[in-house]
Amino acid sequence: MRNLFIFLFRFRGALVFGLLEIISLYLFVTNNSYQRAAFFNSANKYAGVVLERRAQVVDYFHLAETNQQLAAENAALRQQLYPADSVRREADSVALPPARTDSLRRVRYQRPAARPDTLLLAQQRLPARDPSYPLTPARVINNMLHNVDNYLTLNVGSANGVRPGLGVVAAGGVVGRVKVVSEHYATVTSLLHSKTSIASKIKRDGTFGTIRWLGDDPTHALLDNVLRETKLLKGDTVVTSSYNSVFPEGLFIGTIESFVKEPDKNFWTIRVRLGVNFANLTYVYVVTNRAKAERDTVEVHTGILPKGGARP
Repeated sequence: MRNLFIFLFRFRGALVFGLLEIISLYLFVTNNSYQRAAFFNSANKYAGVVLERRAQVVDYFHLAETNQQLAAENAALRQQLYPADSVRREADSVALPPARTDSLRRVRYQRPAARPDTLLLAQQRLPARDPSYPLTPARVINNMLHNVDNYLTLNVGSANGVRPGLGVVAAGGVVGRVKVVSEHYATVTSLLHSKTSIASKIKRDGTFGTIRWLGDDPTHALLDNVLRETKLLKGDTVVTSSYNSVFPEGLFIGTIESFVKEPDKNFWTIRVRLGVNFANLTYVYVVTNRAKAERDTVEVHTGILPKGGARP
C-alpha cells in the first residue's frame, strides 16, 4: 500500500493531466453533434470487429446446438411447403401442362411460373425479394439482456444497405430498430429498451395498442393503451399494426398471458409473452420499408407526425 501511495504521489502530475484530458474529450464529444457522430461510428466499427471475433469463437463451441435449432426450423418450413394433401401439389418439370401447339402441330410446354421466394418471419410469410420490404440477413454478434436499455450488434452495416431507423425481425417475432451504423456493423435498440415502443394490435379483433418493455423480464412486455371496454382473451395474438412505418403489418410480437383492470386507470394492464427468445437470438433480418420516407414527409407536412419526431 505504501508503494502505491508513493507511485501516485510521484506521478500525480501525469495522472491529473490524463484525467483532465479524458474529461475534456468527453465534454467535446457530447456537446458537438458532428464529433459525437464520428466518435460513435468509429467506436461501433472497432467494437464490432472485436465482438465478431468473439462471436466466432463462441459459435464454434455451440455448433451442435445451432444445428439442432436449424434442423427444427427446417422441419417446420418443410411441413408448410409439403402439405399432406399431395394431390394439390403443382406439376413439376417432368409433367408440365401443354400450353399451345406450333405450326407443325408439335406440342409446346410452358413451365409454371416460379413462386416468389418467401421467408416465414414472425409468423408472417414475407417475400424475400419484396420490393416494398427488402430483407437483409444478419448475425447477432453481441446481445444485452439485463440492463434497462439493451442493445444488439449485427455484422451488417451501410455496405449492406443498412441505415438507422430500419426494423429488425427474427423467426420468432419483432426484435428492435437499428440505431447506429458503420460500414460493416450496426447497433440495434432492442425491444428490451425503456424507450422502445411498437405500434401493435390484437389480431383477433384489430384493437390497437402499444408494446413497451416492462424493464425487468426479457420474456415479457406490456401492451399499453387498450381501453377497459375491450374484451380480452388469454392467448390472444399481438402483431404489428399499420400505424408504424418501420415493420410490415401483421408481424408476430407475442401472446397475451394475463390482464388486470387497475381501479384508477381507464386502460387494461396487459402482460404479453414475447415471441422472440432474446437469450438465444442468433440470426435476424433487417427490414427496409422503402415507402417510409415518403409517408413521413406527408405526415410531417400535415401535422400528423411532429417534425423530427419518432414514430412508434
